[in-house]
Amino acid sequence: MYRTIICGIGMGSRETAIRLLRRAAALLDHGGNIVVLHVIENIPHRHLMDLPEEFETTAMAEAEKKLVSLCRELGVPATIEVRIGVAASMLVSAAAEKSADLILLSSHVTDITDYVFSSIVEKVMRRAGCSVLIDRRPDQPQEDEAVF
Repeated sequence: MYRTIICGIGMGSRETAIRLLRRAAALLDHGGNIVVLHVIENIPHRHLMDLPEEFETTAMAEAEKKLVSLCRELGVPATIEVRIGVAASMLVSAAAEKSADLILLSSHVTDITDYVFSSIVEKVMRRAGCSVLIDRRPDQPQEDEAVF
């Protein structure tokens, strides 16, 4: 069991977020703390000309609102944090700041960018000063997958 869990929730499916939050709650020590962290990736300034000035503020407020609502719905007591930056760095930094003993993440379907740039999960695993748990279970079989 873990005293402080950083639960990284990205732009994936609602089902994945629900699964991660339930797993974090199940792994938490009595009296422990779950920090749900969502990171909005930095957008290079050269691309900002097409976006409204309040884009980051609005995106942060929307993400926080959705995460607060989901935690309430599931009955998972958690602190919600939304940060802007590089996801892997923000997750590792948050874990160090909070003296977390676990970072909980979900895997995703690997694509070519993971081979070129490496994935967020891989970067967190290499840099974290605490345990990292990668949830790999699919929510439900896809139409083209066999059910056993």
